[in-house]
Amino acid sequence: MLYRAPPPMPLHILSFAETLQGGGVERALLRMAAGWVERGHSVTLVLGSCEGPLAAEVPAGVTIVELGSRRYPILIRLAGVIRRVEPDIVFCPGNYYTAISAITRLLLGRRTPPVVAKVSNALVRPEMARIFAWGYRRWLRMHPAFLDHVVAMTPAMAEEAIAEMAMPRGRVSVIANPPAEAIPDAAPPPLPDGRYIVGVGRLEPQKRWDRLIAALPRLADSSVKLLLLGEGTARTALAAQVAQLGLGARVLMPGHVSDPLPALKGATVAALTSDFEGVPGVIREALSQGTPVVATEASVAVREIIDAPELGTVVSREDGDALVAALDHWLTPGRARPAPRTDAGDPIGDYLALFSRLAGQRIA
Repeated sequence: MLYRAPPPMPLHILSFAETLQGGGVERALLRMAAGWVERGHSVTLVLGSCEGPLAAEVPAGVTIVELGSRRYPILIRLAGVIRRVEPDIVFCPGNYYTAISAITRLLLGRRTPPVVAKVSNALVRPEMARIFAWGYRRWLRMHPAFLDHVVAMTPAMAEEAIAEMAMPRGRVSVIANPPAEAIPDAAPPPLPDGRYIVGVGRLEPQKRWDRLIAALPRLADSSVKLLLLGEGTARTALAAQVAQLGLGARVLMPGHVSDPLPALKGATVAALTSDFEGVPGVIREALSQGTPVVATEASVAVREIIDAPELGTVVSREDGDALVAALDHWLTPGRARPAPRTDAGDPIGDYLALFSRLAGQRIA
């Protein structure tokens, strides 16, 4: 159970990221930073580069430190920033970044503030080759040595962190990401005419949008279109697949959008076809708009969120037939949509209570 008490004093929270290119980890971090600032705390955000579409969404009041390169190794300089600004807490926004936390601990030793890391991706990776999976498990077992606390977004992800990282149960908390909210002045996303499937996420190999594109010509309704919102290194390969299948008139890939909620609300069904995920925020965002979701079993959290048949369908990663059948099910004319789901709780307050407790223990 997470201890909840009002923070006794304003905190200085430092977090970091590679760029602002538009991943879910960075989007969630900016929402949290906005909440921390609104409640009277100081936030420093260290970035390799300020480039990216999310730069326009950095909350007012957040101090930005730019290191001057979009390459991951530049974040090794994080230790120097921490020495200079002396934050009360360091927040690692996802397990993609935990190597930087490890290096920072090595460089600063006892001068390292408490480090809290969020589990943003699955810790069990069945798609990995055996030798890489073995190395990944060994790496995860090192995390208790340099992380003071781990935050998982669902109970099942917390149990996975305890098992795979060997993290003591008392050093793991369950806190959801703050929900996405409509952005009033955001440019509206371009929406297809007629019924469409929507996918929201980076165009990267992990997301396996090729599975969704491959399913499109197999659907019973040949008029249904596909809208993919996001940007990334897989765009060229996906565009080539679209052209090869003759789907140019049915697939739209307009890039990153600041507010995907209108596109999620207008879709007949949302889809997520990833190899691996942490707790996919887009599933919660779709359900908040009353849109059913078809998702691969990309993490233990997927079935926690799609926990009733009226919300959507979960399929195996490599089962293309099941993916097509699930999409056809939700595309059936007249199919009932789920009631919009609103997440309860106060994630911002939960994080601040945790940060306050850890900072207080360090002072004591």
